[in-house]
Parts: sequence; structure tokens; C-alpha cells
Amino acid sequence: MALITRVARLFRADLHAVLDRLEEPETLLRQALREMEEAQGRDEQRLKLLDQALAQAATRAADLRETLGATDAQVVASLQAGQDDLARAVIRRRLEAEQALKALTRRRAELEAAHTELAARVREDRSRLEAMRQKVEVLAEPDAVAHPSRPWEDLGLDAHVGVDAADVELALLAAKQSRPVSGGTQP
Repeated sequence: MALITRVARLFRADLHAVLDRLEEPETLLRQALREMEEAQGRDEQRLKLLDQALAQAATRAADLRETLGATDAQVVASLQAGQDDLARAVIRRRLEAEQALKALTRRRAELEAAHTELAARVREDRSRLEAMRQKVEVLAEPDAVAHPSRPWEDLGLDAHVGVDAADVELALLAAKQSRPVSGGTQP
């Protein structure tokens, strides 16, 4: 049983290694970048929706406060006119407006907390996305891979720099002539 498990694990590892070689890292990186951009777009859309909901809540709260202010005068006028039934209706409307304002205040606090959290995440994701874009640009450049045998290419020098056999022989002769003579023989 243990032998079968080990063989299966070895087969899976070999299969994963083959798949890793088949996948192009640049393509995978670009796909990850697209997915990050899509997620960023969804979060920004949610942020706009939260902005709209907060604006609507503010408008509704202002309307409720206006209603509360108007009911004060209506209650006083109804009581002075001896209209207890009318005063009851106005008081009911006032109590309903107070309860609605309390519920709206709680909902607005929840929306503001969600907005603050989402805005922070959007800023953080935006910076990560920009860093990822820069990495993709660097990896996508054809000269991004360094050639250790040609260090002048990393310095931006002409890629056609080359040394032929004659240059090597001339440098060897110059080195031999500038070297002190040892043993009395000269080349």
C-alpha cells in the first residue's frame, strides 16, 4: 500500500513538472495581471455603489430631520386647536421619523465602515497592481534576460561587439612585449 502511494506521488510530481514546463510564465503572469485588473474594477465599482448609497442615506436623513422639525410646530398647532386626533397622527409620524432616523444612522455607520475598508483595500490593490504591471513590462522586454557571457549588453552597448582571433593575437603579443624578460630568452 505504501509503495502504491509513493509511486502515485512520484507520478503526480512528474506530471506537475511536465505541466510547469509546458506553461509559459509570461502568459501566466499576464493572465494574473488581467485577473487582478478585473478584481480591481469590481472593487472600484462597489466603491462607487457605496458612495451612492451614502449620498442617498444623507439625503434621506436630511428629509427625516426636516420632517421632525415640521412635526413640532404641527403638534403645537393641533393641541392649541383642540384637535387631539390630529395631534396623535402627527405624533405617530414624528415617532416613525425618529425610528427611521435611528435605523438610517446605524445603516449609514455600517456603510461608512464598509466604504473605509474597501477604499483602503482599493488603494493597496492599486499599488500592488501597478507593481505587478511594472514587473510584467520588465519581463516582457526582449533584453530583460541578461547574457552573462556578454556583459556589455547589460550596459546598453552595441550588441555587435565582438572580438576576433586577430584581436586576441595582437593583445597576446603586446602582453609578451610589455612583460619583463625572464631567463634571457625573448620570444
